[in-house]
Amino acid sequence: MTRIFSGIQPSGELHIGNYLGAVKNWVALQQRFESFYCIVDYHAITVEYEPAALRERTRDMAISILASGVDPARSILFVQSSVPEHTELAWIFNSVAPLGELERQTQFKDKSSRQESIAVGLLTYPVLQAADILLYKADLVPVGEDQLQHLELSREVARKWNARFSPATPFFPEPKAEVTPTARVMGLDGSAKMSKSLGNTVGLLEEPAAIWEKLKPAVTDPARVRRTDPGTPEVCNIYHLHKAFSPPETVRHVAVQCSTAGWGCIDCKKVLHESMTAELAPVRERAKEIRASPIAVDTALRSGAERARTVARDTIREVKERMGFGS
Repeated sequence: MTRIFSGIQPSGELHIGNYLGAVKNWVALQQRFESFYCIVDYHAITVEYEPAALRERTRDMAISILASGVDPARSILFVQSSVPEHTELAWIFNSVAPLGELERQTQFKDKSSRQESIAVGLLTYPVLQAADILLYKADLVPVGEDQLQHLELSREVARKWNARFSPATPFFPEPKAEVTPTARVMGLDGSAKMSKSLGNTVGLLEEPAAIWEKLKPAVTDPARVRRTDPGTPEVCNIYHLHKAFSPPETVRHVAVQCSTAGWGCIDCKKVLHESMTAELAPVRERAKEIRASPIAVDTALRSGAERARTVARDTIREVKERMGFGS
């Protein structure tokens, strides 16, 4: 059976950007593939953080993922630090990962340019990401467009390790990208990707009234200065959110009303709010139920980690044998 791996940082409760860009897709993919879903807390420590906050964010992320429909009976959901083989394989991959490729990673160049003191972990972040994926010999990796460069590095690491230690029969597959249907979700400011650090998000578990207060001032088509100005739906961020949340017939109607100035932007936002409420209300209710039963969360994550370690141990054992470790 085709195996997939995908990870998400423990940023707390999901916002609709990472829900649409990752977790909603996970729910669909678990029906078709053997699925490993990981909350990658080791990836979260390359910047300053509070330990207590990390624990809380990790748990909140797990609750959001479960409430969104990831089924721990069908998928393997776990926290990265519960499976130490991730960092063991990352160190092993440091012996074959090309420094030049790491220095050329777009995210490294962007983040390091804004830091006075650069941690080594920021540079080697993609090596750990390669270990995350290859530890489970994943065939497919659901990714957004901003992660394609990191995935290509994972493929290169697999090639280099195979060429050196398993030349006859490749041990690690070269994982392929499964680009998410909603690959990039813009923030409500319309100028950058949705991100908590930029304050341009809508929380997955926010109440409808709070969501509406955020939608009302959200940026729309810049050409629509007056109510009577016709617009171009494809350049409007609200229209793209309609495509994610509204039924196809509603999306088509929105496009017509926007391009003919049949609706004002506030009318368009009201219909979007209805669509978002219809999809997110059940998620919010499930989250309340899950939060009220903390043992269920612990059990799901512990079981997931145990199942993940069964696979991870086998991979590490074979890797060590091929590399000459042990008697």
